Order: sequence, then C-alpha cells, then structure tokens
Amino acid sequence: MLFISTSGALGRFVQLPVPVTIASRAILAFLLLLLYCKFKGISFKVEKKDLPMIILSGVLIGFHWIAYFYALQLSNVAIGMLSMFTYPVWTAFLEPVLLKTKFQKIHLVLAALVLFGIYFLIPEFDLESSYTLAIAMGVLSAVVYALRNLLMKPKVAKYNGSLLMSYQTAVVGFSLIPAFFFTNLDSILSQWEALVTLALLTTAIGHTLFLLSLKHFTVTTASILSSVQPVYGILIGMLFLSEYPTWSTVLGGVLILTAVVVESVRTYR
Repeated sequence: MLFISTSGALGRFVQLPVPVTIASRAILAFLLLLLYCKFKGISFKVEKKDLPMIILSGVLIGFHWIAYFYALQLSNVAIGMLSMFTYPVWTAFLEPVLLKTKFQKIHLVLAALVLFGIYFLIPEFDLESSYTLAIAMGVLSAVVYALRNLLMKPKVAKYNGSLLMSYQTAVVGFSLIPAFFFTNLDSILSQWEALVTLALLTTAIGHTLFLLSLKHFTVTTASILSSVQPVYGILIGMLFLSEYPTWSTVLGGVLILTAVVVESVRTYR
C-alpha cells in the first residue's frame, strides 16, 4: 500500500500528457518485470482459456490508470486519490455477483465509513469546477479498478503475480505507444527519474504485492485494507509537493483509518 500510494504525488509531479505518462510507466514496468521473471525462472506460459481474461484485465487497469491520473491532474493528491477510493464500495457490491462469495453486511458498513471519510475530504460540489470532473474521473477509475481486481482473483491462485502484471503492463504499454508520436522526446527524457520511480516502486513492486495479497484475502477485504493508501498519499504529497490538508481532510483520514483498523482486527480474528 505504501508503494502504490506514491502514485498520487508522482501523478501530480509528472508534467506530461496522461497517455504518455501511463505508456511510459507501463513499458518500463513491463521491462523490469520481464527481467525479474527471467531471473526467478518464472514461466510465461498461460493456458489459452485464461489469456483473454488476462488481456481484458490489462485493458481495465489501463483505463483505471488513465482516469485516475486525469483526476490527479485536475485537482490535487487528496481529491484524486480519495475519489478513486470509492472502489471498496463497488467491490463489495460486485464481488458476491461475480465470484459467488457470501455477501457480508460488515463490508458495506465499513465501505460506508470510508465514503463518509471521503465526504470530509472533497470540496464543495460545483459543476463548473475542475474538481467535480476530477471526482467523476476518480469514481470511473474506481469502478474499473474494482472490476479488474475481481477478474484477477481466480487467476492469482493459478499464476505468479509478477507474471500477471507483466502481461497487463505489456497490454497497456504497447496499446498506448501511438501517444509518443504527439509528444516531444526531450520532455519525456527530462522526467525520466519520476517515470522510472513510477514504474518500479508504484507499478512493478506495489501492484505485484497487491495481487499476491489476494491469495490470502477476499478482494473486498484487500480493498478495504488498502483504503490506507490515501492517507499515505496525502502525507507523501505534504512532504514532496507541500500540499497540506485542511482539518476536514484530517477528519476524513481518521474515518478511513478507522475502517482499516476494524477490518484488520476482524480479519485477524
């Protein structure tokens, strides 16, 4: 969660068109994961029946990243991350339908607590504000992310997490290659440090560890536990971008952390 949380500050810091940022992130992450899989001797073979679902998950995570980074660019770290973190709510509704798991009312209660926390972190609703569009993009990102995680749940038990992320980053990166034709190469190279950090820490390491966690938790549980990400993200934004939260932001963060702690204790027991 800490590694993935760097996406907020990095998404605000990188001054490139969103498709170029996501393409660079995905291609670099793919190369890093490819080297890692070769080093660990992980086979790239997947069954033909699983390939369409893995490719679809790559398309979904690509849409998720693009919508999320637009949300960040249109607002700030807090708004971008927290609007995207409505995804535990969508997960709680979708998981029993898609994976035929038992519906647990406690997940809805905790997800509602997360939403209540988000309420304190967003500014006043205004249709003419870029923040309103940012929140809409963040929620769209959340729905797509929840769907992708649910689709990957059965595959995580079958395949290595680094292998799955390799396929997904390849789908995203190579699908967005045309974006490079409309961007100056010098502007991309000038921000290579941030792009490499985004590819290595946020994507290759962070998302692989998140996929591996799905072996031990339901997707809903993992989603609610990951609600600590906005808190980490806001702290990182304060440290590196000087984006300081208001007291209402602090209150929202406390509510989100409460949901995380309750779910952690419940899962442990």
